[in-house]
Amino acid sequence: MKNVAIIGAGPAGLTAAYELLDKSSEYCVTVFEESGTVGGIARTVNYKGNYMDMGGHRFFTKVPSVNLWWDKMLPKQGALSYDDLMLGRKGTLADGGPDPQKTDKVMLIRHRISRIFFQKKFFDYPISLKIETFRNMGLITTVTVGLSYLKSVLFKRPEHSLEDFYINRFGKKLYSMFFENYTENLWGRHPSEISADWGAQRVKGLSIKAILRNMIEKTFCKKNRKIETSLIEEFLYPKFGPGQLWEIVSEEIRKKGGNILFNSKVVGIVKNENSISSIVYSQNGVEQKKDFDIVISSMPLKDLIHAMNDVPDSVRSISEGLPYRDYMTVGVLLKSLNLVNKTNIKTLGGGIPDNWVYVHDKNIKMGRFQIYNNWSPYMVKDIENTFWLGLEYFCNEGDSLWSLTDSEFGAFAVDEMIKMGLVSDKNCVADFHVERVKKAYPAYFDTYEHIDKLEDYLNTIRNLYCVGRNGQHRYNNIDHSMCTAFEAVKNIFLGTADKSNIWNVNTEKEYHESAK
Repeated sequence: MKNVAIIGAGPAGLTAAYELLDKSSEYCVTVFEESGTVGGIARTVNYKGNYMDMGGHRFFTKVPSVNLWWDKMLPKQGALSYDDLMLGRKGTLADGGPDPQKTDKVMLIRHRISRIFFQKKFFDYPISLKIETFRNMGLITTVTVGLSYLKSVLFKRPEHSLEDFYINRFGKKLYSMFFENYTENLWGRHPSEISADWGAQRVKGLSIKAILRNMIEKTFCKKNRKIETSLIEEFLYPKFGPGQLWEIVSEEIRKKGGNILFNSKVVGIVKNENSISSIVYSQNGVEQKKDFDIVISSMPLKDLIHAMNDVPDSVRSISEGLPYRDYMTVGVLLKSLNLVNKTNIKTLGGGIPDNWVYVHDKNIKMGRFQIYNNWSPYMVKDIENTFWLGLEYFCNEGDSLWSLTDSEFGAFAVDEMIKMGLVSDKNCVADFHVERVKKAYPAYFDTYEHIDKLEDYLNTIRNLYCVGRNGQHRYNNIDHSMCTAFEAVKNIFLGTADKSNIWNVNTEKEYHESAK
């Protein structure tokens, strides 16, 4: 029996734990989780019967094994959900699937709507070429956008930065309108300072050309058409948010004999030459040490190297310089919402049908807002009479936003809602709740350009496998993170020394997206 330590109970860590235990009886698995819950950034927070999704997670993938895995844990719905029933909407259903009105263990099939809120008008996200888009922009801006895009087609820029990446695909005018400010708000850096790798990770295949192709194929070639990930129209979603999936997985891990230790932060990784021998962890303030044969890590690379002994100074310097962006969200329970639904999609309460909305306003710090009512009708306690929104802010731990108390931050967010015209005044707010997530987004600047040297060093440690978003310092989605776990477990079973297959997940040309 081999002892396996898995650091982190997020999607990658829990997937690895389940796969090891499900496919073999030769491993004793212990999962170390710093917090008191599972799911990482893909967790769900239950606040007084209203559920918050940390970041908004669409479940969509082009990887068959991931789809099968999700379906095993949460079968797709076979009957209409509450809101579809009440509104007489038709929905996609799975033959023989469970009824969400009768059971909680179900994956909903939801319609995707994401838009941009710019100059108090809604634009499709990604930008569409509909008449409404041109009407919102006006004639002069539309002509400028067209000429700008033509210039980008004729004169391609060398892609040294994310700014170059976007301009090459959308033209400088659209970039300045819909990418520049939002990206700077998200990362705290101008796109000219960010590696083009981020664009390759997140919006691979998306451009004006891709949008045109999708419109043509949608009209004339409805069967077998290729859909860019950012253009998906439906996605899967657990009845009570993404955390529900990982709570079910953690239950399965325990049934199979795995152990999940909560409030257990890994503070030391004892390495002998090219192998890890033991883990030091602090559980509820008490430090303990345990020997392990194999270590699967989804903890941030910066923290991993910091906890490890005998690391070359050059490698430690790279890890210490890796940047992250932290995240805060305010769940706001509203009695009314000012935004008028001008779409042809009905909603309970008459609100807009969007899952989330990207905010593009230099005078507003809010990056996005989610409408949880539209993710799942079961996430809102009183869906008939209230709107449950998640206002999202990107920041750095310790900065002016992060340092606000929950009350101060909630009041600040409500004031921004009033400025944006989402609500009339503070009397529209029934309640709010603040959540904070550290190291939510691994960033692509500073020492990131030397990430390959860090990977090379970690690959010399024979019994260490780095998986997941923070475990690889890569902006992975849920399916990407799960695939890194699949590959790590495969290597462990086969005794494969080469770990390139793990690091190569989400670097190929096809973009497999599941969330955000």
